Amino acid sequence: MTPLARPMRALLLLAAVLVFLAGFQLTVFPTRTADWFAWTIDVPMTAVFLGAAYWSSAVLEVSGARSETWGRARLAVWTVLVFTTLTLVVTLVHLDRFHLGGAHAVGARAVAWGWLAIYAGVPVAMLAGTVLQSRVPRGRGDRARRPLPPLLRGLLVGLSAVLLGCGSVLLLAPEWAAQGWAWQLTPLTARAVGAWLVGLGWAAAHACLADDAADVRPIALTGAAFVVLESVALLRHGDALDWSSGRSAAYLAGLTWIAVVSAWMLRLRAAGAAAPGSSR
Repeated sequence: MTPLARPMRALLLLAAVLVFLAGFQLTVFPTRTADWFAWTIDVPMTAVFLGAAYWSSAVLEVSGARSETWGRARLAVWTVLVFTTLTLVVTLVHLDRFHLGGAHAVGARAVAWGWLAIYAGVPVAMLAGTVLQSRVPRGRGDRARRPLPPLLRGLLVGLSAVLLGCGSVLLLAPEWAAQGWAWQLTPLTARAVGAWLVGLGWAAAHACLADDAADVRPIALTGAAFVVLESVALLRHGDALDWSSGRSAAYLAGLTWIAVVSAWMLRLRAAGAAAPGSSR
């Protein structure tokens, strides 16, 4: 029952604003990334996929910031730390693809330099925030933990293994792994997608380890938002997928898997809140 420190709460809210802006650029202007984003994305489906991922992460960060205790907010903090660190590495590996030089539009250069500053600074800020959080005295009182059902925990374990595995392959062998993706990816976009998959897989694994219906709520809300936003992305640019291939079927199966575990976790929380004498 350790309270969430104010600096950590403020950092999560700032991160939510930043990812919302990134998601806005990619979702609203998926065909204008050469002018309005940190690097050029030639396939609009990739842009809206990443935009949906950014917007769903804003849900994670806002939900974490609104948490009263560190026990719930830490799921958001560690997921953000993992994702931003991986994305910083991807950025440095593909730095030549970013709009940092004078040949690019002024707006694109500003976004690219802002991107570099954010991904260099956020991991450091998150680590500093966790140090400050560790110094917060534990609060008085306690509450009963509501463990997740065994089947749900099994689904989370399987989901985390799939997401971490796919994401790691995209990060380490992007050209080879891109051949198995549902639509065309470049080495840079393959690694960008891989960073998101590893972040989602980390979140699923952390939710399983937390094993508490109340603490996993930020992950549940994020998963639900991710599925809804990615479904909208498919409606907009789903023509980039070969719907007769197994790769597209696998992609839809992954979204369904995330939807099932997210809805289940939300239902558990709702049931607990409605129970007489339950603690919020």
